[in-house]
Amino acid sequence: MVSTTLPEAKHPARRVAIISGGLGGIGVATAKRLACEGATLIIVDLPTAANHDNFEFVASTCLEFGASRVEHFYCDISDEQQVCAIFSSTMEKFGRIDVVVNNAGLMIHKPLVELTAFDWKTVLDINLLAPANFVRESFRVMKAGSAIINVSSVHAISTTELMAPYAAAKAALLSLTRSAAIEGKPLGIRVNGVLPGAIDTPMLWSNPNIASGAERVDPEYIGAPEDIAEAIAFLASPQASFITGTALTVDGGRLCSL
Repeated sequence: MVSTTLPEAKHPARRVAIISGGLGGIGVATAKRLACEGATLIIVDLPTAANHDNFEFVASTCLEFGASRVEHFYCDISDEQQVCAIFSSTMEKFGRIDVVVNNAGLMIHKPLVELTAFDWKTVLDINLLAPANFVRESFRVMKAGSAIINVSSVHAISTTELMAPYAAAKAALLSLTRSAAIEGKPLGIRVNGVLPGAIDTPMLWSNPNIASGAERVDPEYIGAPEDIAEAIAFLASPQASFITGTALTVDGGRLCSL
């Protein structure tokens, strides 16, 4: 675990937040948003050279925004033991976890007839099973008043061709969110979902349907990562203390026009 701190943080340590996919577009925006509240941030992402370099910039930015501390846990979240290590390490170091954001996502663009069992497993491991493991570990250590936010997608509701594993996984993630909200209720842990629409991130522009022009997204319906970060921050906040088991669509109204 890599740590970055300022000699004197702008805010006292408040909540400890774990963000998976924390060096992607929505993940970085979420880290910055929670940093404004003085949170301690555990940014989880893959151990690539690019991520190592990117973390230094993201960490320094979050500290400037007011984060108490920023750490990066490099791991493959499809590995259950590595997920467990994130939680045990965070608890050992900070003694608490208040917010978990299941943001990491993966797409494979293929027709159904070309999809292999490996393709399905690869997508489900990241988009469904990893969040399930994060939820399990959260329930074991989180205290009442904590919050889990699962980042799903509008593809869980209305999808396009070549997206079957991703759409299925994100729909299942909504079901997991509802089940977790039920079981989290006696623990005082809230669990909610956010459904981003078309967001200006590399994942959007790498979609072959978009790249080829087969699917056109009106610029009016393309949001910024910060739009999703605001929704996540709200659902993680005390202002949302009576909200659990919900799925908040953040798409600029695109679903309404489909």
